Amino acid sequence: MKATPDAMRAFIARCCEAAGMPAEDARVVALRMVEADLSGADSHGIFRLPQYLSRMMQGGMNPRPAITVRRLAPAVAMVEGDNAMGHLVMTRAADEAVAIARETGIAWVGARASNHAGSGAVYATLPMAAGMVGIYTVVASANHMAPWGGSELLLGTNPLAIAIPVHGADPVVLDMATTVVSYGTVKGRALLGQAMPEGWMVHAQTGEPITDPKQSADGVLLPIGGYKGAGLALVLGLLAGPLNRAAFGRDVVDFNADETSVTETGHVLIALDVARFLDPADFAREVTRHMDDLRTSARMQGVASIRLPGDMRATRERERAAGVELSPQLLARLNALAEKLGVAGLGTR
Repeated sequence: MKATPDAMRAFIARCCEAAGMPAEDARVVALRMVEADLSGADSHGIFRLPQYLSRMMQGGMNPRPAITVRRLAPAVAMVEGDNAMGHLVMTRAADEAVAIARETGIAWVGARASNHAGSGAVYATLPMAAGMVGIYTVVASANHMAPWGGSELLLGTNPLAIAIPVHGADPVVLDMATTVVSYGTVKGRALLGQAMPEGWMVHAQTGEPITDPKQSADGVLLPIGGYKGAGLALVLGLLAGPLNRAAFGRDVVDFNADETSVTETGHVLIALDVARFLDPADFAREVTRHMDDLRTSARMQGVASIRLPGDMRATRERERAAGVELSPQLLARLNALAEKLGVAGLGTR
């Protein structure tokens, strides 16, 4: 079953409006959510809509926020989200980051009083339209990882996304959780009734592998690279959380289990103007040359091609431009939401 991007955006927007959001805010949220689906981040796009709107209607998020910005220094700003959907907060943060970086060459924009914003790469890539590198991180909206050697859930999947513009070619885009897999992917497996491979999650008390996603409440997601991933999650969380006077550690509200409490989510977006270093065309040529060297380098036996950050994203964006495949389970959830809100459902072809 496929839905066109336009149909998905229209569906999300009318659901958001029915839940109390202003039309323009609903349009922006729809745009950002579908960007995630088009890039292949299926667990962070329209899949999340029922959860978002349930929290909004239960009072966990503000449907009509007054988002403001405070300039703290020439290259530093803070976005006050007023408990808005994270998609709105980080769209505003990206606009501010680009404007500041045009003045100073670089911008560090923090955000607080926000919420889950979906795919990190969506925001890291926004500065690229201005010829800028984008770097994004956030304190995840639930703790699913323990400190290295621990069993208590005190760290999130705290992702890192970096987007590097390449004029005339596909950009270099790294988007990764600091756990082996995002918790959204676990939720997607649960919806489809699919098992997880060993190595994603272990039981918090016994350390035994968990392969049934419906048992994830008893588990701990494993970090990438062992202690290195746990350390990376920690330092990214400190920069997006306490530095912004936002939640971290024990203060994080699990938005999967709590629909009424304010999450106080903190984010960071950095924009770097390539033109301050060299001509963007020269930079693009150099990046392209090195990327070609990597793609055409010697491969291990049995490997068909070398995959670099952003390759799969670009391929999926082209493949999905005409339509995004939705599972029957997800489509049923979305149309149940539409019925609850009294709006037209999502058509497919």
